[in-house]
Amino acid sequence: MFDTTALTSVDALADEAELIAVIADLERLKAAAAAGQARATAALDKHRREEEAAAGVPAKRRGRGVSSEVALARRDSPSCGNRHLGFAKALVDEMPYTLAALECGALSEWRATLIVRESACLSIEDRRTLDAEMCADISNLDGKGNSRITADAKDIACRLNVQAVVDRAAKAEADRFVSIRPAPDAMTVVTALLPVKQGVSVYAALKRAADTTFDDRTRGQVMADTLTERVTGRPAETPEPVAVNLVMSDQALFGDDNCAAVVEGYGPIPAEIARKLVDDAVGDDRSKATLRRLYRHPKSGSLVAMESRSRCFPKGLAKFIALRDRTCRTPYCDAPIRHRDHAVPKSRGGPTHALNGLGMCAHCNYVKESPGWEVNTCEADGVHTAEFVTPTGAHYRSTAPPLPGSRLVTLSEVEVRIGIELADLHAA
Repeated sequence: MFDTTALTSVDALADEAELIAVIADLERLKAAAAAGQARATAALDKHRREEEAAAGVPAKRRGRGVSSEVALARRDSPSCGNRHLGFAKALVDEMPYTLAALECGALSEWRATLIVRESACLSIEDRRTLDAEMCADISNLDGKGNSRITADAKDIACRLNVQAVVDRAAKAEADRFVSIRPAPDAMTVVTALLPVKQGVSVYAALKRAADTTFDDRTRGQVMADTLTERVTGRPAETPEPVAVNLVMSDQALFGDDNCAAVVEGYGPIPAEIARKLVDDAVGDDRSKATLRRLYRHPKSGSLVAMESRSRCFPKGLAKFIALRDRTCRTPYCDAPIRHRDHAVPKSRGGPTHALNGLGMCAHCNYVKESPGWEVNTCEADGVHTAEFVTPTGAHYRSTAPPLPGSRLVTLSEVEVRIGIELADLHAA
């Protein structure tokens, strides 16, 4: 393993000028490391494609899974792995000046990424022209921040091939989407990527609502409430229907425990906030609350098993897997679950059972079916573990998160087994 001691050792008694020099040197080192990662990533992709070509793999299937291996090695998500691979191939194969600027620290990895991104719509020849104009003389990069780098790259791209830039903008409408991610203090950030006309229209409508509303709310609160009302069709103050796939223990529900609850698709929230969600929904005739009972392993807190003899996971078992895993089980991938599939494929004798079931995003599920990939699962003391083995022989593990509630660690093995058998009986 690489020894990082020399990089992390800092003389706390050094003067300010020396400390600034250390910070600057480490920043240049980070950029050089990014360039080295790019070279290694491009070489890995080239080697894999050559091996698969020699093995007779169809051209369109060659290199599948390389980006996911890169992501795992960098402890990153698969979507980031795709960006890392595209970035590396562009730098190494088409943009030598940008790569050289990254190697010497004149560009950070992110600013090099911005240049690559803005040149993506160009032909290889035009891309190399942009590369030379931007980075052949690294003094041209001095003092330029992210916005300036982006603007300069866009200007050159438009000058070289304005039609390609226009065409890319037209195609970008197909990439519109809405996403959600947790924010601090039981809040969420809902993001919408929209074509400029629709995006400006949405914001203008919300701004108009704020300009014509006069009460004790701030402008931001009015805009947020208006967005909620127009999307959901219900007043912002009306409690949302709560299905306790807001997952919480019965002790927490009735106020005897303060263990966090889990909102499906969001994550943990404080027990007091979860109780308020349920109380508000129960106490308002315009809303409702329903309860799904879930069975926790007495020691680990994980959901207990269910099974089926069918090839596809039945609806109840699929739901069970989604509640147990919460997000894609590939290490470092936090994407929403889209597929519930077999770790060991059914074609190789893998059972349709919770132990062999995994919640996966679509990308990771397709990748694990690629040649050289292997996924195995096991369970010990109620902890469900999946081990991913890549074509290069690297091993990575992920465990299913425990459900809310205090863990009971003093039970005997007999008591644990009886509890699981009873839970299986009721859950089937």
